[in-house]
Amino acid sequence: MSSSPLTATPSPLLPAKSKSPPSHYHPLLSYLPHCTSLRALSQLHAVAVKAGLHAHPPFVTRLLTLCTEQGAAPAHLAYARQVFDRIPNPGDVVWYNTLLRGYARGVGAGAGAARVFVRLLEEGVAPDTYTFVSLLKACAAARAGEEGRQAHGVAVKAGAAEHEYVVPTLISMYAECGDVRAARVMFDRMDGECVVSYNAMITAAVRSSRPGEALVLFREMQAKGLNPTSVTLICVLSACALLGALELGRWIHDYIRKINLDSLVKVSTALIDMYAKCGSLEDAIGVFQEMESRDKQAWSVMIVAYANHGYGKEAISMFEEMKKQGIKPDHVTFLGVLYACSHSGMVSEGLQYFDSMREYGIVPGIKHYGCVTDLLARSGQLERAYKFIDELPIKPTAILWRTLLSACGGHGDVDMGKHVFERILELDDSHGGDYVIFSNLCANTGRWEEMNMVRKLMSEKGVVKVPGCSSIEIDNMVHEFFSGDGRHPQSEEARRMVDEVIEQLKLIGYVPNTSHVFHVEMGEEEKAASLRYHSEKLAISFGLINTSPGTTLRVVKNLRVCPDCHSMAKLVSMVFNRRIILRDLNRFHHFEDGICSCGDYW
Repeated sequence: MSSSPLTATPSPLLPAKSKSPPSHYHPLLSYLPHCTSLRALSQLHAVAVKAGLHAHPPFVTRLLTLCTEQGAAPAHLAYARQVFDRIPNPGDVVWYNTLLRGYARGVGAGAGAARVFVRLLEEGVAPDTYTFVSLLKACAAARAGEEGRQAHGVAVKAGAAEHEYVVPTLISMYAECGDVRAARVMFDRMDGECVVSYNAMITAAVRSSRPGEALVLFREMQAKGLNPTSVTLICVLSACALLGALELGRWIHDYIRKINLDSLVKVSTALIDMYAKCGSLEDAIGVFQEMESRDKQAWSVMIVAYANHGYGKEAISMFEEMKKQGIKPDHVTFLGVLYACSHSGMVSEGLQYFDSMREYGIVPGIKHYGCVTDLLARSGQLERAYKFIDELPIKPTAILWRTLLSACGGHGDVDMGKHVFERILELDDSHGGDYVIFSNLCANTGRWEEMNMVRKLMSEKGVVKVPGCSSIEIDNMVHEFFSGDGRHPQSEEARRMVDEVIEQLKLIGYVPNTSHVFHVEMGEEEKAASLRYHSEKLAISFGLINTSPGTTLRVVKNLRVCPDCHSMAKLVSMVFNRRIILRDLNRFHHFEDGICSCGDYW
């Protein structure tokens, strides 16, 4: 925002020409609850103005409440603001609080809320704790951190900053605006125990990709005897999903049953999402089937779950069933459908579904465009994908071009890759993966000079490759392994197991796939050695050591699984009779009896 709303001059008032309002109850009040549309409200308001009720407290309060209640359309809030602006010298703090509460329920309304608060101060109306709570919630909804900080300052001056309702709202505001440090400072200064404050901090930890911290906070809550709410559990399930902590997620599911929250649709939806992201599609399906009622979000999450696990036909079948049930799909539903088509190679079907989005009044977003790009590029239609991105009605992001660059690497098209790489650098030159993909593509096609130039550029800009990291959950503890290093206490033991596994796999024909290792100075043995201790190999081997025979191994990796690790996992599943479920950056891979569910299409 160009200027701070808390110091800006409010818009001029439009004085109403009418006689003094009556102070008693008026019959028109009884008609307000029956006004179900904005047109009906505005017509009744016009009658009220003619009757001199433009500033009548009971009428104005009820009108503002109807226009700002939960679920009201943005047009209603705008109308409420117009009504408020036409009241000369509004002196009732309830009116301000009602309007601020409406802004708090909206999206992107931080500036409007701040201007209402400025008017309150200029009119000499004393704010109360409800004023600050609503104002801070509005700033949080709009991600208006600067306005939120100023509101905090005013709350301190007014002596309201330490109030039991204001403190958790401040924590939530800072967390929503991305200032986790400030949120933590407020949290640590908090007197007493507050579930709302814990919820805010747990939510902040999950949204800033710190699931471990979220789980520590949850354990703190339990140790202090605080009863979690549905919000707590939904966030903790999200933390389990990020970590791939299936057993912990199952424990939380049992806990949810004990406190009778499993009947809540949002909680069940979070459970579906957790199970699916932790690799147990069976459990996700079970929760979905047990739900007594399902909303749009529940259907959408289940469709996305099928898509990410590579069950494209099942995802599409569920989408069609959802429509038969009379549930209108939204943008998340279509993301799942497009993922399903992309991961299953259903190009024509995916394009048809993309075109049908507008039939439901859904304007495609950047993620939908990304799915179509991936759909085309993955199938080898690189030129068509390039044209699709180049002709978008919005400015393409680096992520869209990055999707195409990855496909160029997979299909070995160095010329297209060069064009795409240049487009990416115009938008973002700080992502190490882009340099690695293009330099490998150059090396694979013998363009050593270009490869060296790319690596030199990468060095000059100080860009580093994100290290591979894989995690595996054993006995309710998540173990992380990084490629090539020994951070884990049992890393040496895991390495020795990798060596043993590879020796056994060689007996049935395993040969390291070095096709994606491009170092001119390296021989084949050195290339094979560079692949040996990739993070997913360490995690799988650690799982073989620490679990009983036949136990399913569930691994989560932060990057795309490499071809050699993919080949190894297939053979391990056959030789050691283990089912391996590996979640990488793009999708799930289910390895069983030497076969992967992706069909080597990833």
